Amino acid sequence: MLKLKFLLAPALLLTSAAVTAQFTDVINSNRPGESMSAFSVGKTVLQGELGITGAKEEHENLGWDSKGVMSELTFRYGAFLEQLEFIGELQYQYDRYNYPDIGISGETRSALKSFNFGAKYLVYDPHKKYIDRKPDLYSWRNNHKFKWRSLIPAVGVYVGGNFTLSDKFPLYGEKGFSAKGMVITQHQFGRHVLVTNIFADKFGSNYETFGYVVTLTRGLSDRWSVFVENQGFQSDIYGDLIFRGGAAYLMESNLQLDVNIGANVKNTPSVFQAGIGISWRFDGFYEDVLVRLPGEEKAMSKEDKKRDKEQQKKQKKDKKRKEAIENETE
Repeated sequence: MLKLKFLLAPALLLTSAAVTAQFTDVINSNRPGESMSAFSVGKTVLQGELGITGAKEEHENLGWDSKGVMSELTFRYGAFLEQLEFIGELQYQYDRYNYPDIGISGETRSALKSFNFGAKYLVYDPHKKYIDRKPDLYSWRNNHKFKWRSLIPAVGVYVGGNFTLSDKFPLYGEKGFSAKGMVITQHQFGRHVLVTNIFADKFGSNYETFGYVVTLTRGLSDRWSVFVENQGFQSDIYGDLIFRGGAAYLMESNLQLDVNIGANVKNTPSVFQAGIGISWRFDGFYEDVLVRLPGEEKAMSKEDKKRDKEQQKKQKKDKKRKEAIENETE
């Protein structure tokens, strides 16, 4: 899920000409929705996201049904560039499966279904273009009126692959490698964030799939956010339309909890899911990346650069001190 920090990002971008590029003060998690945000976690930042989901499926025409638990463990790491992120995901499923027409009753299945690995890159960030804009101190209306530039999204791309490890589950009946590609857009509308993923998945297999995910997130407070989501996909074998909703709670700046629920709109098969999740970030090695206006870097003297480095160190110490005080008060 898109984190609360993105809901505050435009205001922070207006306060200074020297700001962090991708890193945010609070965790930026893709949970609990299925969409992927355009922004990375930040260079040298390691993040883990774990979800456990109970699922029930019933196929009215074929007569089969399954009930079980699915889990997803995702690792995200920013490396080489501030805009670049590497993502690895493991998927495991355990369920009880019935298919009376072919003589299967109460069969238990469990397996590590797949491993996905890929890289995401932020191609375009519209906020950088307006980094030098200052608030209008004399007009409330100018600061709060609709800005047409908010219609310009951040754009990212993802390229990766799927390693299917089990043939025990319907629609995953073949092992092997397949490719995946995705275009990501992300809009900021005040306290709302709209993310769209358009993807082509499982290329090179018998289940080549095209689809989309659209997620709308709203920050309710500094700690609570809610989301609604629609996912659609289609292959030669199976297509579906799934709706989800849920909430996330920020326990600490680097720790988030979430809940979600989802269902589709058909009965061949019908799908119902409900899950919980946790996201945790380690940013101990992160160093602020300064974004400056054109020509500003050349105009800086050695003394200015030294002063900037000292200021970064001081901000990092102040941040750690603030977190320690918050932990003591809690």
